[in-house]
Amino acid sequence: MPPDNAAARKRISADRGAFLHTMKQLWPYMWPAERADLRMRVVWAFVLLLLSMVVTLIMPYTLKWATDGLAALNGGKVLTGSALAIWLAGLPLSMLVAYGVTRVLSTSISQWKDGMFAPVFLYAVRRLAIETFQHIHNLSLRYHLERKTGGLSRVIDRGRTGIENIVRFATINILPTIVQLVLYLGMLLLQFDWRYATIVLVTTAIYVWFTIKATDWRIDIRREMNESDTDANQKAIDSLLNYETVKYFSNEDRELARYDRALAGYEKSANRTYMTLTWLNIGQGIIFTLGMTASVLLAGFGVSRGVNTVGDIILLNGMWLQLATPLNFLGFAYREIKQGITDIETMFELLDKETEVQDRPDAKPLQVSEGRVTFDNVVFNYDPDRPILQGLSFDVAPGATVAIVGPSGAGKSTISRLLFRFYDVNDGRVLIDGQDVRDVTQKSLRAAIGMVPQDTVLFNDTIRYNVRYGRWDATDAEVEEAARLAQIDTFIRRMPKGYETEVGERGLKLSGGEKQRVAIARTILKGPPVLVLDEATSALDSYTEMEIQDALERISQNRTTLVIAHRLSTVVNADEIIVLDKGVIVERGNHEELLSRGGVYAGMWNRQREADEAREKLQRSQDEGSPVYRDALAG
Repeated sequence: MPPDNAAARKRISADRGAFLHTMKQLWPYMWPAERADLRMRVVWAFVLLLLSMVVTLIMPYTLKWATDGLAALNGGKVLTGSALAIWLAGLPLSMLVAYGVTRVLSTSISQWKDGMFAPVFLYAVRRLAIETFQHIHNLSLRYHLERKTGGLSRVIDRGRTGIENIVRFATINILPTIVQLVLYLGMLLLQFDWRYATIVLVTTAIYVWFTIKATDWRIDIRREMNESDTDANQKAIDSLLNYETVKYFSNEDRELARYDRALAGYEKSANRTYMTLTWLNIGQGIIFTLGMTASVLLAGFGVSRGVNTVGDIILLNGMWLQLATPLNFLGFAYREIKQGITDIETMFELLDKETEVQDRPDAKPLQVSEGRVTFDNVVFNYDPDRPILQGLSFDVAPGATVAIVGPSGAGKSTISRLLFRFYDVNDGRVLIDGQDVRDVTQKSLRAAIGMVPQDTVLFNDTIRYNVRYGRWDATDAEVEEAARLAQIDTFIRRMPKGYETEVGERGLKLSGGEKQRVAIARTILKGPPVLVLDEATSALDSYTEMEIQDALERISQNRTTLVIAHRLSTVVNADEIIVLDKGVIVERGNHEELLSRGGVYAGMWNRQREADEAREKLQRSQDEGSPVYRDALAG
């Protein structure tokens, strides 16, 4: 083992503090106030534990009595076949039968105890997993933009397993071991003397000390192995999520090498983990064997002096064998608990992470009467050194459409995030019908706003499931009507499974335009009074864009609509266009007014038109050079 330096002592102390803190946190889940049935199971499990320990204590005595009885019969030279011999021999033989019975009873009661307690720790695992999952959803958008999905899934998975191990081993194994050790010490004091109890106590103390020291030494190696495992898993998921990109650039070998390097780190750490486990097991075996041998030798000397019987040696041997199981479980349980603590460290850090955006204690549901959206002198930045919005003010009248345009980085998408309250403004206010979004509940706020994003990501389920995501209580007829209004119903019905067609992970089985129509359909189904279109057509081709734009104009009617646009052709019909640059409004007006001014908007419009014309000219020249075009001219 490495030298016991100050850093190591500090880490060990922190680990023990984490263990006690974890057990304190877990107790309300193992003794749930809302589940009287589970609390009763805990009580019955403890009763069965005591009963199992008493039966286990009796077990080696049956072998002692049987051995002493048979030795007495043999020493008395009772004639074989006589009635007295049969009667006397029956007593020790019945003890052998009792040994089998107590062994069966001990195992059965122990298993019954484990089965009685299983629903308790499984409930604790489920409760904690649910709370973690809910907390992750409540964390801010800032956290989710920075996280890595693969690593997070591994943290949750290992954390759930760690919680199960901690609850199960702490309550099923450690407590029984302590009870059994106390009973055995009492038995040794009554049956033998203090020397035998001292040997057991010293052996157990050295065994536990060695196990704790060795396990604490292995914890850092385990952490390193977990980090390597997480890194390898992140790289695998990242590569698979970008499957098409890997193929585009023929980088399969590079991805394989990258994954192999991560696995090599895991392999190295795992090898060290298994080797240290081997040394731990060898050390435990030596300590236990020395204690057992000392105890049996002491009894052997007693037999030679006539103080003890051969049955006493059998009793001690049986006791040590019985003690071997809980001692092994004590070491194993401690290792699993310590490893569980290591595994759930990140999970508890996640649970302790403060939610950036929270409902105020007096928050009330949003009351939407007209749907007016107001940004009042809004100041916002993601980082103090990087201002995004600087005193932004505008108003979207009920039923009107206002478009936000500007170069990349101007702060356009930030506006939608502030409206949804994914972030809180640094200064100023965001209002809906005069109500500050910070004063209403987030659930009611987001229920009043519909979103059609640029990159629609669908759930790996059916089309019907993804459309119904807009409103869960919608009927099948309402789902299909929403799809019809989004101009995707005909396409769906042409597919073999219709609305039950699986869309694949992230909706990859559908084209960009089809995914956008599904997003439009579920927004129609939601029926929000306020609508946000965040560059909803910028990633589509011109033909699909025109079709999607027609569907968007349909659902925008009679709704307060905020359009965040990259392509200016999609906002020519907006009631007002706001030109944003570096977080401030540089121009505002309708399409004709802005063109007539010849300012920033007009320059953007002319550049986009020239780019579109150049694209069309290039496409036309490619078509004219094709054999099909030449054959048509020749004809």
